[in-house]
Amino acid sequence: MAFAPHPGMFKASGGKDVLDQIRFAHDQGFTAWEHNPMPNETPELQKQIGDLLEKLDMKMGVFVAYADFERPTFAVKKEEYRDEVLAKVKASIEIAKRCRASFVTVVPGTVDQQFKDSDNWNKYGGRRLADGYQLANVIELLRECSSILEPQEITMVLEPLNWKTNHGGVFLQRSDQAYALCKAVDSPSCKILFDIYHQQITEGNLIQNIDQSWAEIAYFQSGDNPGRKEPGTGEINYKRVFQHIADKSAKDKRKMIVGMEHGNSKRGKEGEAAVIAAYRKVDAT
Repeated sequence: MAFAPHPGMFKASGGKDVLDQIRFAHDQGFTAWEHNPMPNETPELQKQIGDLLEKLDMKMGVFVAYADFERPTFAVKKEEYRDEVLAKVKASIEIAKRCRASFVTVVPGTVDQQFKDSDNWNKYGGRRLADGYQLANVIELLRECSSILEPQEITMVLEPLNWKTNHGGVFLQRSDQAYALCKAVDSPSCKILFDIYHQQITEGNLIQNIDQSWAEIAYFQSGDNPGRKEPGTGEINYKRVFQHIADKSAKDKRKMIVGMEHGNSKRGKEGEAAVIAAYRKVDAT
């Protein structure tokens, strides 16, 4: 399967240089690479990463084009929010070209919440916008983002996140909610990033939810629960889940990238070897 490690995951074995880490990952059999903080890298390094991935015949996974965990930047219609979001999405195009990315992650802000303290009352208007209006605002801005990305053949993937452990208050939590958004936006550039770790916490019932939202899923991420470490360290039956994804992908004649968005359960080279062994154990292919 196209498992995608990320910077730092193999630092002890591959070295501090991210290019050497990519080479190490390739030598271990990994065929993809995920790099969430790619916008923070220099343009020169972005291109070097893209060139190296192409040379090694590895796929570039996601990087984060836009994420906000504190403000209702999609749910509330504000010109300053809209300008900020669209500027980040436009900037992601050149980054994607340099690093050979086809997918960018977008986290559509928080729900519009009511605040009691005066500072936030003044900042946000003091009231919670009705759910339907928030939903309409999110759809409208996602359509604008899609119209920018479609001509570039870049797919924006929306990531539902859990409230219980990591990201309380985010607008997008559930797979059915992400599915409905993608259907409403109706664009090949607006799809779902199904993070198995987050969805185990939020809703469980993983295989059925993958089946129900499959038509709009373009990307997966992994991480066991609890702890958010490699498969086998928690409660998720990753061998079964990955087999299901592989079978559905083969039927549709497409290969899903699975971003390894988690930490290592052990430090150093021993921990990195454990991560590699864990993925070899659950690799459906």
